[in-house]
Amino acid sequence: MKAGIIGGTGKMGRLFVPVFERAGYEVCVSGSSTTVTNATIARTCDLVIVSVPIHDTVRIINEIAPHLREDQLLCDFTSLKSDPVRAMLRSKAEVIGLHPMFGPTVSSISGQTIVMCPARTADARLDQLKSIFLKEGAICTITTPEEHDRMMAIVQGLTHFVTICLADTIRRLGVDIQETEKFMSPVYQIELSLMGRLLSQDPAMYADILEQNPFVPEVLAACQSAAGELSDIVKRGDSGAFSAFFSRDTRHLGAYCERGQKLTDTLIECMVKK
Repeated sequence: MKAGIIGGTGKMGRLFVPVFERAGYEVCVSGSSTTVTNATIARTCDLVIVSVPIHDTVRIINEIAPHLREDQLLCDFTSLKSDPVRAMLRSKAEVIGLHPMFGPTVSSISGQTIVMCPARTADARLDQLKSIFLKEGAICTITTPEEHDRMMAIVQGLTHFVTICLADTIRRLGVDIQETEKFMSPVYQIELSLMGRLLSQDPAMYADILEQNPFVPEVLAACQSAAGELSDIVKRGDSGAFSAFFSRDTRHLGAYCERGQKLTDTLIECMVKK
């Protein structure tokens, strides 16, 4: 069996090369600096994975589609699923959309979530691919491309938007980050670390996640509405309204409030010990 990763010279592609090698595949990769071409991978590999930036994914899929056969499996590693899966279905190959829910800096995929969107494939083919990830210790979530994108509007779109807004608020206020460290609380340190983690990466990736997911505008509208309502309550100094606002969210999160408290306590303990 032969697996080919288009964009495999990138960080995410390199992370998965040994995963498929341990599963018994001969792995080849293509990239801007390789002699192996995308077309060669499409013609010769049993499993073809497209691992390129979001804004390039559909274009690359369209380029390789004519080279694919019915006995091949075509996948992608994109953070959005509806458009890439729709493009992959225009080929003759079996299709499973993939989204590793982690960055390429992890030491392994053990304990990490991989979302799988089977679109045109036999159950045996899906189980075979799933077993590769499970054997590595990953957690697999099966869903549809549309449901994936709806969830990503929250899991990625909302969280990234809020994190970027936090960073830009600090910039607008002219606050010196190093000065704030003298007053560092554990929670602020966690928030600051998340800002630093995001801003140390490629802005184009986050632009694609926010701009190309059709479900993001609705989520951001809800976020802006919530911020506006809470801001008005704070300006009025209405403690009763604040308590009601706060309690609604507490009830909605339910048992996760206690779970989140315990998880962050553990994280803070680890930070303090360092």
